[in-house]
Amino acid sequence: MKIKISSEISNAVFDPLRTWAEKSTGNWNMLVGSGFVLVLVGVILLFVYLKKMGKADERTNQIHLKSALIMLFGVILCDIIFPKEYMWQIFFLFKYSIAFFASGIYLAFRYNKDFN
Repeated sequence: MKIKISSEISNAVFDPLRTWAEKSTGNWNMLVGSGFVLVLVGVILLFVYLKKMGKADERTNQIHLKSALIMLFGVILCDIIFPKEYMWQIFFLFKYSIAFFASGIYLAFRYNKDFN
């Protein structure tokens, strides 16, 4: 019962996206392209702030661990929310882009708070 309710909500939310994406190849390519851009931006944001923080020490290890925890929560949350019956490759791309982006935003926030 619980799984059925969550899958119905997920289908209600993501079914219009599937309808739009399947309408034309241009829409499908736009969805895939935006996913790749989000992954790229998330990875660059993560890499830049990890490099800016420098070598690992007691303070930065805690920040890195919390950043990894946020990334893990992002992946788990997206696994719960995104549908598994259709377009799972696209949602797989968006899942990791959201996780990288959230972790990168956390690193940017902590860098600006602690290192400036």
